[in-house]
Formats: sequence, structure tokens, C-alpha cells
Amino acid sequence: MSTSAAPVYMDNSATTRPFPEVIDAMKTVYAEQFGNPSSLHRMGYEAEKLVSKARRSVAALIGAAEDEIYFTSGGTESNNWAIFGSIRSAGPRYKHVITSAVEHPSVLAATEYLEQLGYRVSVVPVGRDGRVDPDEVLSLVEDDTCLVSVILVQNEIGSIEPCAEIGAGLAKLGPRRPRFHVDAVQGFARMDIDVDKWGVDLLSISAHKIHGPKGVGALYIKKGVPMYPLLFGGGQEQGLRSGTENVPGIVGFGLACDMWAQFGREARRKLCELRQRLVSGILEAVPDAVLNSPEPDKAAPHIVNFSFPGFRGETIVNALEQRNVFVSTGSACSSRKSKPSPVILALGMGQDEALSAIRFSMSVFTTVEDVDTTVSALADALKQLAPWRRRST
Repeated sequence: MSTSAAPVYMDNSATTRPFPEVIDAMKTVYAEQFGNPSSLHRMGYEAEKLVSKARRSVAALIGAAEDEIYFTSGGTESNNWAIFGSIRSAGPRYKHVITSAVEHPSVLAATEYLEQLGYRVSVVPVGRDGRVDPDEVLSLVEDDTCLVSVILVQNEIGSIEPCAEIGAGLAKLGPRRPRFHVDAVQGFARMDIDVDKWGVDLLSISAHKIHGPKGVGALYIKKGVPMYPLLFGGGQEQGLRSGTENVPGIVGFGLACDMWAQFGREARRKLCELRQRLVSGILEAVPDAVLNSPEPDKAAPHIVNFSFPGFRGETIVNALEQRNVFVSTGSACSSRKSKPSPVILALGMGQDEALSAIRFSMSVFTTVEDVDTTVSALADALKQLAPWRRRST
């Protein structure tokens, strides 16, 4: 069995390694700038200035204003707040929500709970490329639709959903249109986002997907959009998200955004090249592998998903781990559940493909050598596992 000299981390959709500069900045805040931003003394004022600076940095990456960014604990809270806050703000007459079949579990679980509360939820199917038809989304809008929630980049297969087209279509419905929420956790920084041009009312993002710290994210709330809070208390975040701000995390988030603003385009170009190398390498080494991700023009540059029929995904993950290569079977929020991926099933694939799906996800730290090592380790692992491969009947 061949083992790579150093770990090859190909699970960057689950989380990324923080930039060293982010770690250093957070250490300084923990040690020297630890005041509460709500305090009236100088240390509180200095902490508040750090939060404001980070807020501007986050806003700049999505074309938003500083006061439209509300810091949260991460993507799950932002998604839940967008959904339940919209429901409460809309009032009891609005009982209909539209979403897609390939949303993150934090959205799907929230909408399933809404159904238990008596709301109607329309789930739009996707094509083989993992994308919804924007016309189909718009056709489902009814008089009592209060929210349309669509993911930007699907976290398992990397498909880019037509959010700009959906936003433009909703805008044509006039002032009584439903509000539009985009879960941009996987697309943030890895692609250009303009909330104003896209007609977005709410947008969820998270720091640890872009080499920032865990435990901090944000919800963009368009100015003028009424919103109901989930958390009550001291009235932080303009009275909409109470709780003492995670200043070190917020500073790290802002710095990560500043760094992406500097080199984001070059990073995306590099990731596109690595993605193509990985796809070509796997298809050459494993000819019967099934590519679940869409074509490059419809896919994020950092996510590739393959199925290896006859094998179990978790078995492949373990075999690659033995070779010091780290991948996943899907969303980190649900990958420990031994069930076929609902995202792969939503593509129209069978149980075998869904159970054998593997997600490879890259970052700015990924190298050509990492990609080649991954392909070599995968081929070696599948060769070793071949005697136990299930044959289709």
C-alpha cells in the first residue's frame, strides 16, 4: 500500500484550513483587544471598531452596504434565521415556501419543520446537472408565497444554481413578490456575487469555508426588508441578533474576506485548472467512474463528485484515509449517516451511485501534487477493494 508523505486534504467543502494571517490576527484580539463591543469604555470602543471594519470587508465581497451585514454563528444559523425570520415577518396569511431538492440540510430540515406547522413547501426538482429550471421556480409562486430559498453552489456536487435568473424573474412580479433567500455558503468568495444585481433579499455566508475561523458567519439582509429575530437579549447587531459578538472570529472573518478580495480571481483560475486535472485523472484511472458534477461552465471550481458503482462510499473514504488522503461522502453535516445521498438521488441516479458517491473538494492550498496523489491513491484503493466489489444484477 502506497502512503503519501504528507496528508492530502481534499475535504475543503466541509471546512478549510485558516490562513496563517487569520490565526495571528485572532490571537492578537484574544490577548490584547478582548473588550466587549457594547462596553462604553475605550476597550469596548476599540473592539467595536474591529467589528465595524470586518463588517465592511464582508459587505464588499457581495456588493452590500456595511449595515446590511449581520454576524451570526455560521451558515446553519443564517439559513434558519432567513427562513424562520421571514415566516414571522410575513404574517399568518403567507403560508407557502419554495425551495429546491438539493438544498443544504439546514434548509431542508427547516422547511420540513414548516410543513409540520402547516405551511406548504414546494420542492423544485433538478436536472441531471443538479440545477433547477428558473422558469419552474417562478411558475410555483402563488399569492401566499412568502419566501423562495435556493442554494447558490450545491455543497456535494458543486452545481451553480441560476440565482441571478431567479432573482430577475421575481423582481418582475412587483412589490408584492416573495422575498428571495440565497444560501451562498459554498459559493461565497469562490465566485463573484452581487446581491443588488441579483435581486437578493437575504444571503447566508460562513467564514470557515473561505479559510476563516469556525463559529462565525453572516446573514445579509437587504435594507428595508423587515426581519424578525431568532435571538433576544441585549439587542446587538442592530437589535436583530442578540448576544455578545464573537470579536476574534469576526476579525478573522473580515481578514479572510480582505485576502480573497486581493487574490480571489487568481485563486479561482487555479482551482479551475486543478478541477480539470482531477476530473481527467480520475476518469483515466477509473474508467467506469460516474461524474456527478456538471460541466465546468455550470460548476463551482472547487468541488468534484464521483460515484464508484459497486463500492460503498464510506469504504473508499476509509481506504483513502489509510493512504493519507482525506475526502468525504457528502455534506459534513450528514456524512456520518449511512444513507444514500439525497442529492445524488435527486439527479435521477440509482441507489448504487448514491451509496458510492465521493466528494473531492479543493482550496487555495491545494497543489498539482495533491491532485495527482489523490488520483494515484484512489486507483490503488479501488484495486485493493476490487475483490469485495458488488456486482449489479
